[in-house]
Amino acid sequence: MIAKLHYITQEVNGASHSEIAEQVCEAGAKWIQLRVKEKPYNEWLRIASETQKVCKKYNATFIVDDNVAIARALNADGVHLGKDDMRPEDARKVLGKKTIIGGTANTVADIQRLADASVQYIGVGPFRFTMTKQKLAPVLGPEGLERIVEYCKARHINIPLIAIGGITAEDVPTIIKAGLHGVAVSSAISMAEDKHTVIERFRKLLYGRQYAVAGGATEKG
Repeated sequence: MIAKLHYITQEVNGASHSEIAEQVCEAGAKWIQLRVKEKPYNEWLRIASETQKVCKKYNATFIVDDNVAIARALNADGVHLGKDDMRPEDARKVLGKKTIIGGTANTVADIQRLADASVQYIGVGPFRFTMTKQKLAPVLGPEGLERIVEYCKARHINIPLIAIGGITAEDVPTIIKAGLHGVAVSSAISMAEDKHTVIERFRKLLYGRQYAVAGGATEKG
């Protein structure tokens, strides 16, 4: 099951990736994507191992951004691949059939490529400008998301689409109305003093009636 709320880690306010992940998981998030950049392999592995332990503690899905070798070494739940990373088809050969593989898309051509590679979900964006991403692709906005959703409908592509890029809780109704499955969020959660309140708001908006009926308990992720 692909979550509707994906949290992407970052080191902020002196807290490490694993420390932030702990705060976010404790506040109710169930899908953690570890985004580490420009670190030596052993340091990256250490950070990933620490973060994975947090995810296991809270029964949260643990996704490694970019690094297939790290995902394989730790038997992570999945890997998220950017356009310049390993091809999903090659990652599948390394990681096996059970591992979740997600990819990044900015155009309908990206969507088709990832669909042909049978990824489990697609991160679509950026929704708006964001400082957390280097080499930012063209901003899509609501109209760009709608075009991609229409493309998927026309070609019967039923892969969950996750909007990403500078998203706040206020954006969720627009994104869900456009037809996307969920959102991936970093700064809106990382920088929040009261992470529990922010995450609860995201989850209420994303899960709607299902969240209310279940008393806040939704599927893993």
